[in-house]
Amino acid sequence: MKSVASGGWESGESDAARWVLGIDVGGTGSRAALEPFSPALAAAGDERRVLEGGRVGVASAGSSVIDVVVALITEVRADWPDAAIAGVGVGATGLASLVGSPDEAAARLAHAAGAPVALAIDAVTAHLGALAGRGGAVVAVGTGAIAIGTDLHDRWKRVGGWGHLFDDRGSGAWIGIEALKAAIRTHDGATTNAAALLDAAVARFGAAPSWPGQLLTRPDRAGLLAGFAADVAGLAASGDVVASDIMRRAGAEVAATLAAALDPDVPPLAAGTGGVFGAGGAFAEAFATEFGRLAPSASLVAAEGPPLDGAVRLARLVGAGEAPAVHPPFVWRG
Repeated sequence: MKSVASGGWESGESDAARWVLGIDVGGTGSRAALEPFSPALAAAGDERRVLEGGRVGVASAGSSVIDVVVALITEVRADWPDAAIAGVGVGATGLASLVGSPDEAAARLAHAAGAPVALAIDAVTAHLGALAGRGGAVVAVGTGAIAIGTDLHDRWKRVGGWGHLFDDRGSGAWIGIEALKAAIRTHDGATTNAAALLDAAVARFGAAPSWPGQLLTRPDRAGLLAGFAADVAGLAASGDVVASDIMRRAGAEVAATLAAALDPDVPPLAAGTGGVFGAGGAFAEAFATEFGRLAPSASLVAAEGPPLDGAVRLARLVGAGEAPAVHPPFVWRG
């Protein structure tokens, strides 16, 4: 057995004494899960310990995502000081484009955890959770939307995930933006069909003239926009025509993103994961229909687990010395 400096598990410790830490960081929040290293021990009882963390902010200096992860690691170590952590797996939004040096970030996290770390973009841990380590394509749709087609070894293909300003098609933030666009048109008298969306937006954000000041100045605006997606989904479920159209378009956009991530050298297996899939209804129907049209030879399967499960799986691979090799801009090691 290996030993890890600065607080990791020591040679001679049994699997029962070792733990793995998975961390999932998205635009609306973050979570950490501490589990026994042994999958059998983890499955034998209610052993998972979960902590909720902060929301990521994006400003001129970049993303606060690494600070959010460090805070979670620090809290885990303070709450469970006797847990010997064998490996840490982190899936986080914005790593490839909004963090100056992911290599340095991974080293910082390893120092904070006192254990080896695999730091990955959120699509990688979403993939590990949804397909449980099998090759294929997965689209993760929460605040943002990103897909990855990979065999977790040699083939890596990313589609989307470039931020709510001009991408994240079909995501929670995208839905929120489309709904606010429809609402403001009705507010201005250019249309009359989005009264329900306007009422919902006013209930959530206040009077329409206050929206620019509330949203454009906030570093966490993507998360705020994504929060409004729940209201849009609710209106769609009740039959509102404009909200239903937005959710249908979102589902079709997500299907196109997933289909584009399929790689001929990766198994034709695909899945969707993330909070927006919980909307069901018009979103889910449009997603399944459009994906079947775009990728008729691929198998669309239900996700086996959420991204947090994927982060725990990555942590377990780290602890076993079997994690994917360093492969920027997807995976870094610390």
